[in-house]
Amino acid sequence: MKQTNRHLFVYGTLLDSRNSYGAYLQQHCTLLRPGKFKGWLYDIGDFPGAIADAHSEQYVHGSIYLMDEPKKILEIIDDYEGFGDNQAQPNLFIRAQTIVETSNGPVKCWIYVYNLPVHGLYLIPGGNYREYKKHQ
Repeated sequence: MKQTNRHLFVYGTLLDSRNSYGAYLQQHCTLLRPGKFKGWLYDIGDFPGAIADAHSEQYVHGSIYLMDEPKKILEIIDDYEGFGDNQAQPNLFIRAQTIVETSNGPVKCWIYVYNLPVHGLYLIPGGNYREYKKHQ
């Protein structure tokens, strides 16, 4: 049986324990460490959207969680992120895997990347949603 990747990288509203899905992650996952991946982070309104880009000189910053039950947790977060065949098409976000850089070396993680055009959206300087929201 194929082992599901147990690492999930989050960079936006899921970092907030006041968000019910963020609280769910904190209850069913272990926070491992901060990390970052090459890409761009945009302000979508009530939440951010990241675009992975291996050629970017910018990074998207967030945290890596180790999921207790990856299949179950990913199904719940897929629903929150608007990802899947039963969601509006095209999906708002898609779930993908990427390499996240950490102080302990690279970690392959699931991430949710924004799946709609970014033209006209505000690029978040520094790629850190928490820091950005502190100054709003």
